[in-house]
Amino acid sequence: MTKKPAAPRAASKGKAAKGNVASGKAAKVRATAAAQKPGDREAALSAAVAAFSVETPELPPEIAAHAYGSGGYPYSDRPKRKTYQKDLRALQIELLKLQEWVKAQHERVVIVFEGRDAAGKGGTIHRLTQHLNPRFVHVVALDKPTEVEAGQWYFQRYIAHLPRRGEIAIFDRSWYNRAVVEPVMGFCTPAESAHFLTQVPVFEQMLKDDGIRLFKIWLDIGREMQLQRLHERHQDPLKRWKLSPVDLAAPARWDAISAARDTMIAASQTPVPWSVVLANDKMRARLGVIRQILAQIPYEGRDDRVVGTPDPAIVLDGRAYLGRQPA
Repeated sequence: MTKKPAAPRAASKGKAAKGNVASGKAAKVRATAAAQKPGDREAALSAAVAAFSVETPELPPEIAAHAYGSGGYPYSDRPKRKTYQKDLRALQIELLKLQEWVKAQHERVVIVFEGRDAAGKGGTIHRLTQHLNPRFVHVVALDKPTEVEAGQWYFQRYIAHLPRRGEIAIFDRSWYNRAVVEPVMGFCTPAESAHFLTQVPVFEQMLKDDGIRLFKIWLDIGREMQLQRLHERHQDPLKRWKLSPVDLAAPARWDAISAARDTMIAASQTPVPWSVVLANDKMRARLGVIRQILAQIPYEGRDDRVVGTPDPAIVLDGRAYLGRQPA
C-alpha cells in the first residue's frame, strides 16, 4: 500500500500554470498508456528509448511516465519533503558526532561512491559533508591520469589521497573506474580490468588490516530515470557542466555497464562488501546512504532512534542485489 502524494505547495500563478500544464500532460500520457495493450506500451517505450537525445526540447512522455518506477524501483509514491528535511537534519547531527569520534579516536574512514551516470553521487556526497568540518573530511574526485600517473602502479595515485588519522576521505568515483568505466569506454584493456579485479580484494584487505574503515556504495537507477536526469542536465544551463562525454555515452552502453557492474560486485564483495542503493528517488537514497554508514560505526553518543535501520527495500547487500536486480 503506497502513500498518497504530498499536497502541492502554494505557487505563483506562472508556476501554477506551468505545473498544471505538466500535470495535464502526465495525466494524458497515463491515460493513453492505460488504454494501450501491454505489448504496445512496451514497444512505444522501447522506441522512445532508442530515439532518445538530450538535444530534444522535451523529454518523450513515454520515458517520463516510466522513469520513477524504472529498474524495478519498489516505491510508487514520493516522500514528503518536510519529512525528508527533518530526517536529514537529524542524521547530519549524527554525522557531526561521528566526525568528532573519528577525530578523538584517531580513526580513518574511507567511503567509496560508484554508480550509474546521473545516479546522484554528487548530491549524496554534498548532503553527507554539508555540515562537517572540512579540515577533517575531504572529497576526492580525480581527473583522468596524467602521463606520470599512467606509468605508475594503478592504485598508487589513490593511495596518496587516503586519510590520515582523525580524517574521513570520500571518493567520488575511485579505483573502481578500472572495473566499469574504463573497460566499457575502451580506456583500458580487458586484461587490465581482469588483473585489477584480482588485485583489489588484496588491496582492500591491506587497508582493512591497517585499521581503515572502508565503505563501498553503488548507486543504481533505472534506464528511464537515467535518461530523464541526463535530459534535465542538458536543458538546464546551471547543470550542463555535469555532463561529460562518458555521461552522454552511457545510455548506449547500458547493458555493457550492467554486465561490468555485476562482474565487479561479484569479484570484490569480500573482504569489504558493497552496499547497493536504489536511487530513483534522491531523497530516499540520501537518507539510506547516511543511515547505512552511521549504523556500522560504533561512535560515541549514537542515537539509534535517529539512525534507525537502512530501508531494506532500497539499501541492499551486493550479493542480494545481484540476486534480485531485474535489469
